[in-house]
Amino acid sequence: MSPQFFLAAALLAGASAAVAQQAATHAPAHVERGDLVFEGVPPPDAALNARLDGYLQSREATFLDWLPDGAMLIATRFGDTLQVHRVATPLGAREQLTFYRDPISWVRAARSGGRFAFLKDEGGNENTQVYVEAPNGSVRQVTHGDFIHGSPVWAHDGKRIAFYGNDRDGASYDVYVADATTGAAPQLVVGGRHDTWYPLDWSADDSKLLVWRYVSLEESYLYIADVAGGTLTPVDPSDRKIGIRIARFAPDGHGVYFVTDDGGEFNHLAFTDLATHTTHRVSPDSGWDVEDFDVSADERYIAYVVNEDGISRLVVLDTQKKIDLAPVGLPPGRIANLRFDPGAHKLGMSAESALSPRDAYAYDLATGKLERWTHSEAGPALTGNLISPELIRYPTWDKSGGHPRMLSAYVYRPSAAGPSPVLIYVHGGPEDQYRPGWDPFVQLLVRELGYAVVAPNVRGSSGYGRSFLALDNGVLREDAVRDIGSLLVWIGAQPAFDRQHVAIMGASYGGYMTLASLVSYGERLSGGIDAMGISNFVTFLRNTSAYRRDLRRQEYGDERDPAMRVFLDRISPLTNASRIRKPVLVVQGLNDARVPASESEQLVWRVRAGGGEVWYLVAKDEGHGFRKKANHDAYLQTAAAFLVRLAK
Repeated sequence: MSPQFFLAAALLAGASAAVAQQAATHAPAHVERGDLVFEGVPPPDAALNARLDGYLQSREATFLDWLPDGAMLIATRFGDTLQVHRVATPLGAREQLTFYRDPISWVRAARSGGRFAFLKDEGGNENTQVYVEAPNGSVRQVTHGDFIHGSPVWAHDGKRIAFYGNDRDGASYDVYVADATTGAAPQLVVGGRHDTWYPLDWSADDSKLLVWRYVSLEESYLYIADVAGGTLTPVDPSDRKIGIRIARFAPDGHGVYFVTDDGGEFNHLAFTDLATHTTHRVSPDSGWDVEDFDVSADERYIAYVVNEDGISRLVVLDTQKKIDLAPVGLPPGRIANLRFDPGAHKLGMSAESALSPRDAYAYDLATGKLERWTHSEAGPALTGNLISPELIRYPTWDKSGGHPRMLSAYVYRPSAAGPSPVLIYVHGGPEDQYRPGWDPFVQLLVRELGYAVVAPNVRGSSGYGRSFLALDNGVLREDAVRDIGSLLVWIGAQPAFDRQHVAIMGASYGGYMTLASLVSYGERLSGGIDAMGISNFVTFLRNTSAYRRDLRRQEYGDERDPAMRVFLDRISPLTNASRIRKPVLVVQGLNDARVPASESEQLVWRVRAGGGEVWYLVAKDEGHGFRKKANHDAYLQTAAAFLVRLAK
């Protein structure tokens, strides 16, 4: 070969080595601590973490269900994850019943026999299995395999349990029944089609199941399934297309109570008589959604919760005296998990507010008194002078009824004189709603770091009517991003806010909103935190778990349609990553079944390739959210350090 060839080869090898050395020099720092991986993240700030530590010690308790002996089952954390505990009396000791590395979810007690069922996955992979724990502490795993299972519902006999699973094809939710006492294989009751079915309740004689075929928030159907034969009978023979949220049999089986929008704007509680097929309202029209309910075993009391602009209001209807009872003493925030005890003596629930951790409460129906069953520790830093949010409304870019459309937001303002940096805190979903609850991290940002936190409910949020919920569907997706632009205009007009230091943060769909806002309004933002966000709708829909894909296509659009595919690709942050010029913290669980880790990885690579600054935090043992305390603490420590960096 010619000398020129060897010279060219030598020059090429030298150039390649130089490029490799330069890439290594500029490669983000890679640090692994246990199951956590930090890329491009500066070393921990010991002083900042010490300030944060007093906020991270907060603990909460969630009411789960009543045991037949009158004790409560609650979820709380003594170690690294939420586990099931038993509380025998108000403010009694918490007796831990489950001990796992992964957290427990969805617990239901049998109505007799003292057993309870719970769900647990591995490392956040969402392949949840059904377990049953007996009074002696022995545990039987009812389901197996790499499939998702959920919504366990006990028969009155305390032996059989119904639940959904996607074992058949990995995509459809079918309803199964298993005998929790024998270990026999679960039996398929409802399925065989490409549908999403949930079991809701057993009939009084345990021969039938109330099942729910879910299509979307705007379309659901209720059926009664014969457990022995699987035949289905519609609760509403007309099969009207309405939204249904939750339902259960009347205790004596003569009808069905359910929460529905009935084709209107807001959800209310209704009752259908199974003999006459007539339906009537139970809750009055308040212009807000009913979101949860329960009926006592004697059917004398009906309890339901109304979501009024993000704040819960509890109503207990005494059907005998025809009066509404209004329990007093609950923190003004969120109320959830309504459950009457088997004897119809008490109504259990969870309640929390921005100023008090979530705890378990019971309303005594005989005395009319509210009992507090747990008193959770707020933590050493969260005492006195906590910040309560203010509800504000701001005009957006379009009109409704001839006037500027007004959107709501909750604003946490620091006590120090401004102008203060601002964090826009975007909820996920998208069919979700920001509601003030216990959030030590928000309190840290406002009290310690001097941030004002603004949490908007942009179009597409739930809680404001069916029409509002649909305002961001399909080709309207960017309209919700424009609502962030309108919020930035409002923030810029507030003298107490520093318009030069406005950051944005969100998880899941809120992560998409964060990235999209950095693309569209990067010149007005200082940076953003994207936790498990969608970076490209086409790749997201292709790679998300099969059992979620069709449901997400109804919200975002079907990427198999060529025109929709072009649209989804055009609006995706990954396509426009070159316009993200401000620092980004990206957070991801590697086992995420909803928004796969590939969504974060491709975004990180694309932004870095364009010269952008990215901090990347990955957890190998988490899925869609950091549920282990050690991992969650590391995430908040990193987020706090990132926001300190942006405020400079």
